[in-house]
Amino acid sequence: MNFDRRVSFLKKSWQKVNNRFSSIQIIVFYYLAMTILSLILFSLPVFREPGSHVSFLDMVFMAISTISVTGLTTFDINSVFNDTGVLMLEVLFHVGGLGIMMISTFFFIVSKRRITLKQRQLIMTDMNQPRLSGIVNLIRITFTMLLAIEVVFGTIFSIYFYMAGYYHKISEAIFFGFYQAISAVTNSGFDVTGESIIPFSHDYFFIITIMILIFIGGIGFPVLMDFHGWIYHKKSKSRLPFRFSLFSKIALLAFFVLFIGGTVAIWLLEKDHNFANMNLFDQWLNSSFYSMTTRNAGLQIHDLNLFQNTTLIIFSLLMFIGCSPSSVGGGIRTTTIAIIGLYLYSFLKNENDINIFGRKIAQEDVRKSVVVFMLSAGMCLFSILFLTATEDHSLISIIVEVTSAFGTTGLSLGITDDLSNTGKIMIAVLMFIGRIGMLYTLMLFVPKETQDLGYEFPEEKIIIG
Repeated sequence: MNFDRRVSFLKKSWQKVNNRFSSIQIIVFYYLAMTILSLILFSLPVFREPGSHVSFLDMVFMAISTISVTGLTTFDINSVFNDTGVLMLEVLFHVGGLGIMMISTFFFIVSKRRITLKQRQLIMTDMNQPRLSGIVNLIRITFTMLLAIEVVFGTIFSIYFYMAGYYHKISEAIFFGFYQAISAVTNSGFDVTGESIIPFSHDYFFIITIMILIFIGGIGFPVLMDFHGWIYHKKSKSRLPFRFSLFSKIALLAFFVLFIGGTVAIWLLEKDHNFANMNLFDQWLNSSFYSMTTRNAGLQIHDLNLFQNTTLIIFSLLMFIGCSPSSVGGGIRTTTIAIIGLYLYSFLKNENDINIFGRKIAQEDVRKSVVVFMLSAGMCLFSILFLTATEDHSLISIIVEVTSAFGTTGLSLGITDDLSNTGKIMIAVLMFIGRIGMLYTLMLFVPKETQDLGYEFPEEKIIIG
């Protein structure tokens, strides 16, 4: 009887929490709770190398980096975590990359439990979706698709690593094969070998495959859903045309414009510098890889200190933008920069509306994009200025560190473990904000109920420019 009363009390308490706090506030609480859980797991001996010691702040930093799937660390992972610990990290990559609500909802679907309206609202918030309809189906399809991709490519990498002689033990080939597949799909970027993927820098098959997996993880779950629908539509041989959503069209357009633009810029800057001893194909492949990995994956095939400062600024801009919304990545997101670009283009053409692909962009989305861009740029600028005052490192290394943290990328010029405690806290905050998004961070402090004034003030023009 006492047990039943306790359960009833917990249900009522949780109902009060749901009624009092917004979906965004609850989701942020979930990620904070997962960060604390990760911190507890990291301290368990079963996941640690014997005799390894890491400070509490460094472990907190690692926990936030894991849940935000950033990849920045203040210590060597392979000297602190054992193989079981690495497996535990792979599980946490999914929690951080795919989202807490996607993981929990998938298990609800498998166990055939009913998903309530409040849970659907939380799913919609966590996955940054505009509507409730089809949200459960989106999770079921994308989660299954991503797991299948990880299994298939993990198996391919395992066989390839063993046959190509990268690993002489089949167990090691399987272990690292699946790790590389999971790391690429979730865009985690954690280095568990101490060399990232530098040993594969001349392996065309591996580099191109990794780029494909990074693309799959970063393009956005709704886009994967649309591709699934398109394939099903082709198989059904329906005469009706299949229409991709406007989100998918803009996300793909922005992704490829940034990818191609980044590739060309990196090639022009490094073809006579870091890539001078490569043939033309290798130069373009390396440029393409860095244009892709800087958008959130954080994998590297060179020491970043070898690149010119101008190239590192290009890297920083790509990390600041990040991946598509509702994906495993962070940053301001590709659709944000796309809408701002379209807004500038329409302004120059003296058009009141933003039209693309036969559709009109809502003014609310334009305002959100401007707010996200301005606040994100302001926060990164403040962080850079703050760290230049607290840290004894070059300006370019701090710029890379800040944009890498905000974009949840994980690339660094090697200064992470040398940061002061204040610097580590600043970078940790940037990683967490990069994971939940700047818009949600802002709305976190907005009350659940907002009151309309019910009237408008007179309009008056002011001088601009």
